[in-house]
Amino acid sequence: MITRTETAQRAARLALVGALLLIGLWIAHGFVPALLWAVVLTIAVDPLHLKLRGWLKGTHRIVIPLIITTLAALIVLVPLGFGVTQALREAHDITSWITMAQAQGVPVPDWVGNLPLGSEAVRNWWQTHLARPEDAAEQLRLLSGGEWLTHSRAIGANVAHRAVVFGFTLLTLFFVLRDRDALLTQGRGAVLKLFGPTGERVGTQAIRSVRGTIDGLVLVGLAVGALMALVYLIAGVPHPLLLGAATAIAAMIPFGAPVIFAIAALLLLVQGSVVGAVVVVAIGTAIIFVADHFIRPAMIGGATQLPFLWVLIGILGGVETLGLLGLFIGPAVMAVLVMLWREFLMAPPAASPPLEQAPEDTTH
Repeated sequence: MITRTETAQRAARLALVGALLLIGLWIAHGFVPALLWAVVLTIAVDPLHLKLRGWLKGTHRIVIPLIITTLAALIVLVPLGFGVTQALREAHDITSWITMAQAQGVPVPDWVGNLPLGSEAVRNWWQTHLARPEDAAEQLRLLSGGEWLTHSRAIGANVAHRAVVFGFTLLTLFFVLRDRDALLTQGRGAVLKLFGPTGERVGTQAIRSVRGTIDGLVLVGLAVGALMALVYLIAGVPHPLLLGAATAIAAMIPFGAPVIFAIAALLLLVQGSVVGAVVVVAIGTAIIFVADHFIRPAMIGGATQLPFLWVLIGILGGVETLGLLGLFIGPAVMAVLVMLWREFLMAPPAASPPLEQAPEDTTH
């Protein structure tokens, strides 16, 4: 009777815990991305956090997390503010151009004649769709009026939602850094109780993978953006710093940077600089080739012992499934799966039970 009662109580406790977990996830599901971002950022800045603790011994435990959280906010908000400022400066000119285009049409620009290929086709399309006022008004109708207002409201709501997620991420980052030691102790104890040494190895591999991915994607992307900003400046591309920042962000995503190279080349073609456009595309392609085929595989694969094919699958699959957050979660999942597969292959096979021998005949 006691055994049956304990079994029933254990089953009831498990059911209660499972139900509470599901309810908790349902309540907090809107904040899960912010929590995951906070974990990724904590893993990224933890070496800096430990160095600051070593340099600023005796400092209150709130000061250092506050410094790091402020730096993280500035790293995101300063480039974003610069881009918004540039966009606002040109918004008036764009609005005036749209109004004039709808009233007078858009004549074929001179740069169309300088195109190395397809000049006649582009000229014919332009004369058909933009040269006359009524055609230009039809093509540009989405950029003004009620439809544009509707799109603006949708964009504004999306920006407001992301701003709330970003603010909550920073708040979570501060508290995780403040209670780092206690959280590590509790997490390690829980993992050991639930999964044993394998769970601790999984956690270590996931952390190593996130750091390697950050180094291979973020740092290399920033370096690519800095180099391309210099190339844009020399080639005469408009707004080289803004395009360099966009290149840095796009370079963090596989095959994303060539889109920015194409935009920069088009801007140069508009100015009539065909040679400059070719140079930008050629240099950008060379930089991305070196970064994607030599630097990133060494940084990410070296940190996680993960073949670059699985790194690429983790990145692309993660982005498709989880968005930008998948850049870091995807490779971590792949690294853990590959580690578990290798441990499974290295484990000795279970001993087969001995075959039963037939009993000896004792009738003689």
